[in-house]
Amino acid sequence: MTMRVTAVLCFMLLILGVLAVPSPASAQIAVGVSIHVGPPALPVYAQPICPAPGYIWTPGYWAYGTEGYYWVPGTWVMAPTPGYLWTPGYWGWVGGAYAWHGGYWGPHVGFYGGINYGYGYGGVGFVGGEWRGGAFHYNTAVTNVNTTVIHNTYVNNTVVNNTTVVNRTSFNGGTGGVTATPTAAEQAAAKEPHAAPTTMQTQHQQAASTNRAMLASENHGAPAVAATARPGEFKGPGVVAAKPVAANAESTHANKAGANGQNDRPPSAKTNESSENAAEKSKTNANANHPSNAQAKPAATKPNSTPKNTSKKNNSHPQSKPPKEGHSGGKGR
Repeated sequence: MTMRVTAVLCFMLLILGVLAVPSPASAQIAVGVSIHVGPPALPVYAQPICPAPGYIWTPGYWAYGTEGYYWVPGTWVMAPTPGYLWTPGYWGWVGGAYAWHGGYWGPHVGFYGGINYGYGYGGVGFVGGEWRGGAFHYNTAVTNVNTTVIHNTYVNNTVVNNTTVVNRTSFNGGTGGVTATPTAAEQAAAKEPHAAPTTMQTQHQQAASTNRAMLASENHGAPAVAATARPGEFKGPGVVAAKPVAANAESTHANKAGANGQNDRPPSAKTNESSENAAEKSKTNANANHPSNAQAKPAATKPNSTPKNTSKKNNSHPQSKPPKEGHSGGKGR
Protein backbone atom coordinates (compact mmCIF):
# COMPACT_ATOMS: atom_id res chain seq x y z
CA MET A 1 0.00 0.00 0.00
CA THR A 2 2.80 2.34 0.92
CA MET A 3 4.59 1.63 -2.33
CA ARG A 4 1.38 2.32 -4.31
CA VAL A 5 0.87 5.66 -2.59
CA THR A 6 4.47 6.56 -3.23
CA ALA A 7 4.09 5.73 -6.93
CA VAL A 8 0.96 7.88 -7.20
CA LEU A 9 2.69 10.78 -5.50
CA CYS A 10 5.67 10.48 -7.83
CA PHE A 11 3.35 10.45 -10.85
CA MET A 12 1.55 13.57 -9.63
CA LEU A 13 4.83 15.36 -9.04
CA LEU A 14 5.95 14.43 -12.54
CA ILE A 15 2.73 15.88 -14.05
CA LEU A 16 3.14 19.08 -12.05
CA GLY A 17 6.73 19.33 -13.21
CA VAL A 18 5.73 19.00 -16.87
CA LEU A 19 3.06 21.66 -16.45
CA ALA A 20 5.56 23.97 -14.81
CA VAL A 21 7.97 23.74 -17.76
CA PRO A 22 6.95 26.04 -20.61
CA SER A 23 5.96 24.35 -23.85
CA PRO A 24 8.24 24.75 -26.86
CA ALA A 25 5.80 27.25 -28.37
CA SER A 26 5.57 29.45 -25.28
CA ALA A 27 9.31 29.24 -24.69
CA GLN A 28 9.89 30.27 -28.29
CA ILE A 29 7.61 33.28 -27.87
CA ALA A 30 9.44 34.25 -24.68
CA VAL A 31 12.86 34.10 -26.32
CA GLY A 32 12.07 35.15 -29.89
CA VAL A 33 9.98 34.28 -32.90
CA SER A 34 10.52 32.20 -36.00
CA ILE A 35 8.29 32.38 -39.06
CA HIS A 36 8.29 31.07 -42.60
CA VAL A 37 7.73 34.33 -44.48
CA GLY A 38 10.61 36.79 -44.72
CA PRO A 39 10.21 40.45 -43.68
CA PRO A 40 9.49 43.17 -46.26
CA ALA A 41 12.23 45.27 -47.83
CA LEU A 42 13.67 48.08 -45.72
CA PRO A 43 11.87 51.41 -46.21
CA VAL A 44 13.82 54.33 -47.65
CA TYR A 45 13.86 57.36 -45.35
CA ALA A 46 15.92 60.36 -44.34
CA GLN A 47 17.61 60.39 -40.95
CA PRO A 48 16.16 62.90 -38.47
CA ILE A 49 18.66 65.38 -37.10
CA CYS A 50 20.42 64.29 -33.91
CA PRO A 51 18.50 65.86 -30.98
CA ALA A 52 21.43 66.38 -28.57
CA PRO A 53 25.02 65.32 -27.85
CA GLY A 54 25.47 61.73 -26.75
CA TYR A 55 22.62 60.25 -28.77
CA ILE A 56 23.49 57.27 -31.00
CA TRP A 57 21.51 56.27 -34.06
CA THR A 58 19.65 52.95 -33.94
CA PRO A 59 18.21 51.97 -37.35
CA GLY A 60 14.61 50.96 -37.91
CA TYR A 61 13.64 47.32 -38.42
CA TRP A 62 10.72 44.99 -39.05
CA ALA A 63 9.46 43.24 -35.92
CA TYR A 64 6.81 40.52 -35.80
CA GLY A 65 3.58 40.45 -33.82
CA THR A 66 0.22 38.70 -33.72
CA GLU A 67 -0.88 40.47 -36.92
CA GLY A 68 2.35 40.04 -38.83
CA TYR A 69 5.31 42.28 -39.45
CA TYR A 70 5.29 45.84 -38.18
CA TRP A 71 7.85 48.62 -38.52
CA VAL A 72 9.85 49.89 -35.55
CA PRO A 73 11.06 53.36 -36.58
CA GLY A 74 14.73 54.23 -36.50
CA THR A 75 15.55 56.63 -33.69
CA TRP A 76 18.30 58.36 -31.70
CA VAL A 77 18.90 56.95 -28.20
CA MET A 78 21.36 57.43 -25.37
CA ALA A 79 23.84 54.62 -24.82
CA PRO A 80 23.42 52.84 -21.46
CA THR A 81 27.16 53.11 -20.80
CA PRO A 82 29.80 55.46 -22.23
CA GLY A 83 31.90 53.58 -24.75
CA TYR A 84 29.10 51.23 -25.80
CA LEU A 85 27.88 50.95 -29.39
CA TRP A 86 24.68 49.50 -30.78
CA THR A 87 24.61 46.24 -32.73
CA PRO A 88 21.29 46.15 -34.65
CA GLY A 89 19.11 43.06 -34.63
CA TYR A 90 18.42 41.11 -37.79
CA TRP A 91 16.30 38.34 -39.27
CA GLY A 92 18.16 35.16 -40.22
CA TRP A 93 17.15 31.94 -41.96
CA VAL A 94 17.67 29.16 -39.42
CA GLY A 95 16.33 25.61 -39.52
CA GLY A 96 13.77 26.30 -42.23
CA ALA A 97 12.36 29.49 -40.69
CA TYR A 98 13.21 33.14 -40.16
CA ALA A 99 14.37 33.85 -36.61
CA TRP A 100 14.97 37.24 -35.03
CA HIS A 101 18.39 37.93 -33.51
CA GLY A 102 17.93 40.81 -31.11
CA GLY A 103 20.21 43.84 -30.99
CA TYR A 104 22.45 44.72 -28.05
CA TRP A 105 24.93 47.27 -26.70
CA GLY A 106 28.62 46.49 -26.34
CA PRO A 107 32.17 47.85 -26.65
CA HIS A 108 32.27 46.86 -30.33
CA VAL A 109 29.66 46.31 -33.02
CA GLY A 110 29.02 42.63 -33.68
CA PHE A 111 27.38 40.74 -36.51
CA TYR A 112 24.01 42.02 -37.69
CA GLY A 113 23.48 39.77 -40.68
CA GLY A 114 25.30 41.92 -43.19
CA ILE A 115 22.11 43.99 -43.52
CA ASN A 116 22.71 47.49 -44.89
CA TYR A 117 20.59 49.64 -42.60
CA GLY A 118 22.31 52.82 -43.76
CA TYR A 119 23.56 55.86 -41.81
CA GLY A 120 26.78 54.19 -40.77
CA TYR A 121 25.47 50.62 -40.59
CA GLY A 122 26.59 49.42 -44.01
CA GLY A 123 26.48 45.71 -43.22
CA VAL A 124 29.73 45.41 -41.26
CA GLY A 125 30.61 47.53 -38.23
CA PHE A 126 29.55 51.14 -37.70
CA VAL A 127 31.12 54.25 -39.24
CA GLY A 128 28.63 56.88 -38.09
CA GLY A 129 30.70 57.92 -35.09
CA GLU A 130 33.09 56.84 -32.36
CA TRP A 131 33.83 57.32 -28.68
CA ARG A 132 36.73 59.57 -27.71
CA GLY A 133 37.54 60.13 -24.06
CA GLY A 134 34.03 59.43 -22.82
CA ALA A 135 32.35 61.64 -25.44
CA PHE A 136 30.71 60.41 -28.62
CA HIS A 137 31.94 62.07 -31.82
CA TYR A 138 29.79 62.05 -34.97
CA ASN A 139 30.97 61.45 -38.51
CA THR A 140 28.95 64.09 -40.37
CA ALA A 141 29.70 62.39 -43.69
CA VAL A 142 27.00 59.82 -42.88
CA THR A 143 25.01 61.21 -39.92
CA ASN A 144 22.65 64.19 -39.75
CA VAL A 145 24.08 66.46 -37.06
CA ASN A 146 23.75 70.21 -36.51
CA THR A 147 27.39 71.21 -36.03
CA THR A 148 26.41 74.58 -34.57
CA VAL A 149 24.84 72.74 -31.62
CA ILE A 150 26.96 69.59 -31.44
CA HIS A 151 30.70 70.23 -31.66
CA ASN A 152 32.01 66.69 -31.22
CA THR A 153 32.12 65.97 -34.93
CA TYR A 154 34.51 64.94 -37.68
CA VAL A 155 34.31 64.12 -41.36
CA ASN A 156 35.49 60.84 -42.81
CA ASN A 157 34.41 60.79 -46.44
CA THR A 158 36.33 57.58 -47.12
CA VAL A 159 33.50 55.56 -45.56
CA VAL A 160 30.79 56.92 -47.87
CA ASN A 161 31.43 54.40 -50.62
CA ASN A 162 31.28 51.62 -48.06
CA THR A 163 27.76 52.61 -47.00
CA THR A 164 26.18 52.88 -50.43
CA VAL A 165 22.85 51.11 -50.40
CA VAL A 166 22.94 48.30 -52.96
CA ASN A 167 19.56 46.84 -52.06
CA ARG A 168 16.94 46.97 -49.33
CA THR A 169 17.03 43.31 -48.30
CA SER A 170 16.12 43.01 -44.62
CA PHE A 171 17.12 39.42 -43.82
CA ASN A 172 20.11 37.09 -43.91
CA GLY A 173 20.05 33.69 -45.61
CA GLY A 174 17.16 31.96 -47.29
CA THR A 175 15.92 32.73 -50.78
CA GLY A 176 17.01 36.22 -51.78
CA GLY A 177 18.61 36.97 -48.43
CA VAL A 178 22.01 38.50 -47.70
CA THR A 179 24.75 35.85 -47.70
CA ALA A 180 27.09 37.49 -45.18
CA THR A 181 28.77 35.47 -42.41
CA PRO A 182 30.41 36.77 -39.21
CA THR A 183 33.97 38.04 -39.47
CA ALA A 184 36.61 37.19 -36.87
CA ALA A 185 36.15 40.63 -35.31
CA GLU A 186 32.38 40.19 -35.14
CA GLN A 187 32.76 36.79 -33.54
CA ALA A 188 35.06 38.32 -30.92
CA ALA A 189 32.55 41.13 -30.31
CA ALA A 190 29.85 38.55 -29.65
CA LYS A 191 31.85 37.23 -26.69
CA GLU A 192 32.24 40.64 -25.05
CA PRO A 193 30.03 41.95 -22.22
CA HIS A 194 26.68 43.12 -23.58
CA ALA A 195 23.80 45.28 -22.40
CA ALA A 196 20.17 44.76 -23.38
CA PRO A 197 18.17 47.45 -25.18
CA THR A 198 17.45 50.40 -22.92
CA THR A 199 14.06 51.04 -21.35
CA MET A 200 13.45 53.79 -23.90
CA GLN A 201 14.18 51.39 -26.75
CA THR A 202 11.81 48.79 -25.32
CA GLN A 203 9.03 51.35 -24.88
CA HIS A 204 9.68 52.58 -28.42
CA GLN A 205 9.23 49.07 -29.80
CA GLN A 206 6.10 48.46 -27.73
CA ALA A 207 4.56 51.72 -28.95
CA ALA A 208 5.16 50.64 -32.55
CA SER A 209 3.60 47.22 -31.88
CA THR A 210 0.29 48.82 -30.83
CA ASN A 211 0.12 51.24 -33.75
CA ARG A 212 -1.79 49.70 -36.64
CA ALA A 213 -0.25 52.16 -39.07
CA MET A 214 3.07 50.39 -38.49
CA LEU A 215 1.75 47.04 -39.78
CA ALA A 216 3.21 46.03 -43.12
CA SER A 217 -0.29 44.95 -44.15
CA GLU A 218 -1.45 48.53 -43.59
CA ASN A 219 1.48 50.62 -44.86
CA HIS A 220 2.60 48.18 -47.59
CA GLY A 221 6.25 48.65 -46.67
CA ALA A 222 6.20 52.46 -46.59
CA PRO A 223 5.30 53.55 -43.04
CA ALA A 224 4.27 57.15 -42.42
CA VAL A 225 6.57 57.11 -39.39
CA ALA A 226 9.80 55.59 -40.67
CA ALA A 227 12.12 57.36 -38.24
CA THR A 228 11.90 59.65 -35.22
CA ALA A 229 14.24 62.05 -33.49
CA ARG A 230 13.52 60.57 -30.06
CA PRO A 231 12.21 57.17 -28.91
CA GLY A 232 8.44 56.86 -28.73
CA GLU A 233 7.72 60.22 -30.38
CA PHE A 234 5.59 59.36 -33.40
CA LYS A 235 4.22 62.88 -33.90
CA GLY A 236 5.86 66.24 -34.32
CA PRO A 237 8.68 67.87 -36.30
CA GLY A 238 11.13 65.04 -35.64
CA VAL A 239 9.03 62.43 -37.46
CA VAL A 240 10.14 61.30 -40.92
CA ALA A 241 7.98 59.34 -43.37
CA ALA A 242 9.24 56.68 -45.74
CA LYS A 243 10.04 57.80 -49.27
CA PRO A 244 8.15 56.21 -52.15
CA VAL A 245 10.16 53.59 -54.02
CA ALA A 246 9.56 52.85 -57.69
CA ALA A 247 8.25 49.38 -58.51
CA ASN A 248 11.35 48.63 -60.58
CA ALA A 249 13.77 50.20 -58.12
CA GLU A 250 15.18 46.87 -57.00
CA SER A 251 16.14 45.93 -60.55
CA THR A 252 18.10 49.16 -60.98
CA HIS A 253 19.86 49.32 -57.62
CA ALA A 254 22.93 47.51 -58.82
CA ASN A 255 23.42 49.97 -61.67
CA LYS A 256 22.42 53.24 -60.02
CA ALA A 257 24.18 55.24 -57.30
CA GLY A 258 22.41 58.57 -57.62
CA ALA A 259 20.05 60.07 -55.08
CA ASN A 260 18.63 56.66 -54.22
CA GLY A 261 22.11 55.35 -53.55
CA GLN A 262 22.79 58.02 -50.93
CA ASN A 263 19.80 57.49 -48.68
CA ASP A 264 22.16 56.71 -45.82
CA ARG A 265 23.78 60.14 -46.01
CA PRO A 266 22.54 63.40 -44.43
CA PRO A 267 21.37 66.29 -46.62
CA SER A 268 24.57 68.21 -45.92
CA ALA A 269 26.71 65.37 -47.19
CA LYS A 270 24.65 65.11 -50.37
CA THR A 271 24.97 68.86 -50.98
CA ASN A 272 28.70 68.84 -50.38
CA GLU A 273 29.21 65.98 -52.77
CA SER A 274 27.08 67.67 -55.42
CA SER A 275 29.10 70.88 -55.05
CA GLU A 276 32.35 69.00 -55.35
CA ASN A 277 31.16 67.22 -58.46
CA ALA A 278 29.96 70.47 -59.99
CA ALA A 279 33.29 72.16 -59.25
CA GLU A 280 35.17 69.24 -60.74
CA LYS A 281 33.05 69.33 -63.87
CA SER A 282 33.53 73.08 -64.18
CA LYS A 283 37.28 72.66 -63.82
CA THR A 284 37.29 69.91 -66.44
CA ASN A 285 35.29 72.01 -68.88
CA ALA A 286 37.56 75.00 -68.33
CA ASN A 287 40.64 72.93 -69.09
CA ALA A 288 39.01 71.49 -72.17
CA ASN A 289 38.22 74.97 -73.50
CA HIS A 290 41.66 76.39 -72.79
CA PRO A 291 43.59 77.25 -75.99
CA SER A 292 46.52 75.09 -74.94
CA ASN A 293 44.24 72.07 -74.60
CA ALA A 294 42.02 72.67 -77.60
CA GLN A 295 42.17 70.12 -80.35
CA ALA A 296 41.25 70.72 -83.97
CA LYS A 297 37.95 69.07 -84.76
CA PRO A 298 38.07 67.00 -87.94
CA ALA A 299 35.76 68.25 -90.62
CA ALA A 300 32.85 66.01 -91.47
CA THR A 301 33.75 63.84 -94.41
CA LYS A 302 31.19 63.40 -97.12
CA PRO A 303 31.42 61.91 -100.61
CA ASN A 304 32.23 64.52 -103.29
CA SER A 305 32.55 67.23 -100.62
CA THR A 306 33.57 70.70 -101.75
CA PRO A 307 34.98 73.68 -99.82
CA LYS A 308 31.63 75.45 -99.88
CA ASN A 309 30.11 72.62 -97.84
CA THR A 310 32.01 73.91 -94.81
CA SER A 311 30.01 77.11 -94.75
CA LYS A 312 27.88 77.98 -91.77
CA LYS A 313 24.75 77.31 -93.75
CA ASN A 314 25.80 73.83 -94.77
CA ASN A 315 27.15 73.02 -91.30
CA SER A 316 23.71 73.68 -89.89
CA HIS A 317 22.17 71.12 -92.22
CA PRO A 318 20.96 68.05 -90.30
CA GLN A 319 23.01 65.71 -92.45
CA SER A 320 26.23 67.42 -91.49
CA LYS A 321 25.70 66.84 -87.77
CA PRO A 322 27.62 63.95 -86.21
CA PRO A 323 25.46 61.17 -84.74
CA LYS A 324 24.57 61.57 -81.10
CA GLU A 325 26.48 59.37 -78.69
CA GLY A 326 24.50 56.86 -76.68
CA HIS A 327 23.88 57.84 -73.06
CA SER A 328 25.08 55.55 -70.33
CA GLY A 329 22.87 54.61 -67.41
CA GLY A 330 22.32 56.87 -64.44
CA LYS A 331 24.55 57.00 -61.43
CA GLY A 332 24.77 53.79 -59.47
CA ARG A 333 22.90 53.27 -56.24
